[in-house]
Amino acid sequence: MTAASDVPAGDPAIEAPARGRLPFWLRVVVPGVLALAVSLVIGVTTATAELSLGPHEARYDITTDGGITVDVGPLGTLVMSSPLPLALGVRVTVQEIPASVTSVDASSTLQSLSGDLQGYLQFFSGPQATIHDVTRALLASAVQRSLTALAVLVGLWFGGRLLLGARRRAELAAPLAPHAYQLAAGSLVVVLALTVLTSSVGERDRASTMSAGSPVFDGTALEGARVTGRLAGVINTYGTYVLNAYRTNQAFYAAADDAFVAAWKDRQSRIDAAIQAPALTPTTSTSPSPSADEAADSVPKDEQPIVLLLVSDLHCNVGMAPLVRSAAKLSGAKVILDAGDTTIDGTAVEQYCVTTFAEAAPSGVPIVTSPGNHDSKETSAMYRRAGATVLAGEVVTVEGIRILGDSDPNATRIGAGTTLVGKETAREEASRLADVACGDPDGVDLLLIHNPRVGDETLNRGCAPTQLSGHLHIRVGPLRTGSGVRYVNASTAGALLGEPTVGPLRNTAEMTVLRFDPVNRRILDYQLIQVRTNASASVGPRISWPLTLPALLPNGIR
Repeated sequence: MTAASDVPAGDPAIEAPARGRLPFWLRVVVPGVLALAVSLVIGVTTATAELSLGPHEARYDITTDGGITVDVGPLGTLVMSSPLPLALGVRVTVQEIPASVTSVDASSTLQSLSGDLQGYLQFFSGPQATIHDVTRALLASAVQRSLTALAVLVGLWFGGRLLLGARRRAELAAPLAPHAYQLAAGSLVVVLALTVLTSSVGERDRASTMSAGSPVFDGTALEGARVTGRLAGVINTYGTYVLNAYRTNQAFYAAADDAFVAAWKDRQSRIDAAIQAPALTPTTSTSPSPSADEAADSVPKDEQPIVLLLVSDLHCNVGMAPLVRSAAKLSGAKVILDAGDTTIDGTAVEQYCVTTFAEAAPSGVPIVTSPGNHDSKETSAMYRRAGATVLAGEVVTVEGIRILGDSDPNATRIGAGTTLVGKETAREEASRLADVACGDPDGVDLLLIHNPRVGDETLNRGCAPTQLSGHLHIRVGPLRTGSGVRYVNASTAGALLGEPTVGPLRNTAEMTVLRFDPVNRRILDYQLIQVRTNASASVGPRISWPLTLPALLPNGIR
């Protein structure tokens, strides 16, 4: 197993064995392929990730039992067939609910338990988001572990060569040369078999196909799942209540989405009819006027209005995600603006909320967000991983629109109240953002900030024509503020103070469609979308945006 350059010329003790040396491809290629295969098997079968499952923290491990097993300790397990190939499965070890989610006093214990139920409903309402997050995390773990295993095997290979030396390697290779092919094939089979058989889950944990699926899950994403231990009694006794709530939730938002789509199409058809209706005066032609689409086509593409969809205070109500998607599609939105408070408490277990909202955006439509006081640095990291642009105090350009914003300086947490995230107060952040906007030579078109009070100084100093916000859970404006216009979007989750935002709406949810003029760098108009507590929906008319005062603005505004 040595190269020719490793053999000293004229040494009879080495020259004889060297004549029986293995070919290059058997000495290098086969061991390389074998090492790569073994590394991949090790990496895949030992991949693990720490994420969430509903309101719980959870550990996810790849297995080779062909099933997905949710282990809840002494209560038992929930087992279902795995959709993964090659008999790969996943074992989920459910851990505790984080203290940050349950940090409440005794008087609010019942409210805390109700919040946990809402967490389960959120998970069942958007399981695809959890699946996507887990898949990405396990793939990353598998790649990292495969590379580590490969590095170890390569290190052992070269270390062994160095320790044996050229003479000993040549002596060992000579008797093996006639059997090289058999040895290579046999080694590959043995190593792969041993690796699979010693995967992370033993025989006692493998998915059983003997028991029938729990009837409680019929008609849900968990249909066919089998339950063992005390968990079976718990689910069969109380699971119906949770699943009834889940089905009620799904039915409500499906009806609300249908109502919204119908309302949008009805308004659009009436607009088209009004545009195309012939004038009845004798001096006008009786031929139909051009449609709105034809009129838009006559305008150069770079001068056509840019449609924006504004949402805010989603508070993990993933039931609204399909409606956000429908609104973006029907309005032709080029950008989705999220004015913050995407989550409830900014915890790791709310990742599926962020992922669900991020995936609600139609393909090619970017999301720009200004995190709120119920979000966190972890929330922002999740949103970035999902592809969103998270504003961080600098001007960004999206679809030609220059947008400024930053995270809320305050953090509101369950049981802990509201505190500063860092040392900067709301007043200090307001002054800093105003300085950035006023000092930017190219100007700022939109100020997107969660708390409207943080953005007022920028408008008062005339350094941005428009401010879009959330936080208040009620709609305010558009109103002239300073030299600009401020608009506060109501909660897209229908949020009410002290009320959960999961389940059917408890208050009217709102989204706003805005049209931006890329030539004059200003908002043209806005259109209100409302979804009510009875699952009805309405789409308002386009209302002209108030004019700003360009004569009073500095040269920072174009």
